[in-house]
Amino acid sequence: MGVIEPVRGMRDVSPSELNTQAAIAARIEQVIAGFGYQQIDLPIIERRDLYLRKLGEELVGKVYEFNFNGRELALRPEWTASVLRAYVSGMQDQPLPLRLRYAGPVFRNERPQRHTYRQFTQVGVELIGVASPRADAECLALACAGLNAARVGPYYVRVGHIGLIRRVLAELGLNERTQSFLAWSLERMRKHGVAEIREQLATIQGDEPPLDAAIVADLDDPQAEALLLHALRTIGVNLRFGTRPPEAIVGRLVRKLRRGGQQGQIERALSLLERMCVIQGPPEIALPAVTGLLAEFGLLSPEVDELHAIFELAAADGLPPERIELDFGLGRGLNYYTGIIFEIYERGSDLQLCGGGRYDDLVTMLGGRQSIPAIGFAYGLERVVAAVVANNQQRAETRRANEVLLVATDEAAYSFVLSVATQLRKLGWVAVVDVRGRSVANNLRDADRRGIAAVVIIGPDEYVRQEVIWRDLRGREERRMALSDLPPAGKTP
Repeated sequence: MGVIEPVRGMRDVSPSELNTQAAIAARIEQVIAGFGYQQIDLPIIERRDLYLRKLGEELVGKVYEFNFNGRELALRPEWTASVLRAYVSGMQDQPLPLRLRYAGPVFRNERPQRHTYRQFTQVGVELIGVASPRADAECLALACAGLNAARVGPYYVRVGHIGLIRRVLAELGLNERTQSFLAWSLERMRKHGVAEIREQLATIQGDEPPLDAAIVADLDDPQAEALLLHALRTIGVNLRFGTRPPEAIVGRLVRKLRRGGQQGQIERALSLLERMCVIQGPPEIALPAVTGLLAEFGLLSPEVDELHAIFELAAADGLPPERIELDFGLGRGLNYYTGIIFEIYERGSDLQLCGGGRYDDLVTMLGGRQSIPAIGFAYGLERVVAAVVANNQQRAETRRANEVLLVATDEAAYSFVLSVATQLRKLGWVAVVDVRGRSVANNLRDADRRGIAAVVIIGPDEYVRQEVIWRDLRGREERRMALSDLPPAGKTP
């Protein structure tokens, strides 16, 4: 029988790799805890519709979903929806703001690439109950503080504002469906051009001839649907055919009526977005550029003032302004975002280390009692580790500073070695006992290869004298000492 390999896109993590990953994660989590975030843990398996309704088209296609005993389930593809589901189900009575942090695996069925796996680890936070700009500034500063603690090399923060995009599209008179499509098409528009977006928009809208939109111009969608349903039933139109209920048929008819009067607004919106999605650069350049563009179209720009305030507060919290790059074509691909969005990249690379944003509507979307503002972000831990290792920041940790190897030179001393190991563990050491009975020379070579800090050698003479021989593999020094002189973990005797 051949060797059974891991599932493609998954990976095995060796002890040495896991030690490095755990050390870097510990630094990040210590910083997050220092900001007052409390740890939460949640199931890996959730109900399928939690994600399929909230994530957006791009990520929905990557969800591992399955049916088990008649229940539609999914493996967690990200943490935010799960954390907010937990908040709605059991934490709505907690005092706000609520600061939560998490760390654990997520699963996405996507093509494996450099440092991109189908199972990976997210470490992140959710700040629930605070509106912009203070919470946004805290999350930006905290995300960078975590990377600094992890000892990542140069990086920069791309910041966008999906709330600005949604508001201007609403001011241009577009319906909710068209707003959503255009808001999440900015990166594709920048990459492929406005003609492709126009073609895709026509496809999702259908090619039926438009009807007279004036019928429903002054009504919202529920009012328009109720009016048309009543009118069609009054004149005896049969709406019970096919598999769709009458309400769905009328809803689609209302959308077609809206589209009939929207083509001018759509073209104006495409003209605006085509120019907006290429505005990027430092805030002192990008903010005036977008303000001028919005003024040209007669649109307000309160989000620009909000961004100014966020950056000022983040700078006061330790985020250097030169790390920030505004990008009004940033999309992020998750439908629940409503305000600022951001991604952090390794400088000179396309390796994304972190991403997040504001999602003020998600609590009510998941059945919360009232609308609660919230923002959060998550690191891709494996990518952060790759960036740290690539910048040679992990060399100091190759030596396992708190680990010692205990060696008995003969069988009579072995029981004494076990008691010394117990004493060392009480002092905080990781005490590994040689159980193979190898020679001192072989044990020294093995300990040095493994990066162990010291070897403790014990023979008959040491047993009689109640002493040990301590050989420091870092300083290449050796000394004899009494049991009472054994040092606490990490200290050189």
